[in-house]
Amino acid sequence: MGDPVARLQSALDRPGADSSDFDLNPDFRLPEERRLRPAGVLVTVTLATGAPRLILTKRSSALKHHPGQIAFPGGKQEETDANVTAAALREAEEEIGLPRDMPTVLGTLPEHETVTGFKVTPVLAVLERAFDPVAEPGEVEEVFSVPLEHVLNPENYLIESRIWRGMRRHYFTVPFGPYYIWGATARMLRGLAVRMEA
Repeated sequence: MGDPVARLQSALDRPGADSSDFDLNPDFRLPEERRLRPAGVLVTVTLATGAPRLILTKRSSALKHHPGQIAFPGGKQEETDANVTAAALREAEEEIGLPRDMPTVLGTLPEHETVTGFKVTPVLAVLERAFDPVAEPGEVEEVFSVPLEHVLNPENYLIESRIWRGMRRHYFTVPFGPYYIWGATARMLRGLAVRMEA
């Protein structure tokens, strides 16, 4: 795929619009007075395994928000975090044992609004050296990776739907093997895939 870091950096330099969990549901009206909480997720591409791979987690089924779903390491920004990038790095260290100084942060992608009231900033980073992930048992059931090329191919994305709060809600999915990647994670990845193609 050529130089993956150069390609990712080039994608970051292109203009892009914010996204939301409701992009595929034009009839849904978000409340004007809603208050979104800032959060950061770490979109980590590891180069230590040969072909670039994307690190993801399967969230614990005991969590309040998005239980059992495939997600990036990350979470809400705390008062002690300097910014959302710091929040993403802190959360990745807590959730999967990734030392904060190990990833090289390339920049941030457009924000994504979730159905649970978060304004999520995807922080794009690369990892040159291998590390042994340690899943935080209260939050993470599994740490795994998928080929970067798989999630950067728009043809691998499907639109599916389910009933949510009495309405049919459509969303993106990008399945890989036993992993059903959907919702906010798939939407943010599709945004990256589109930017990479531009």
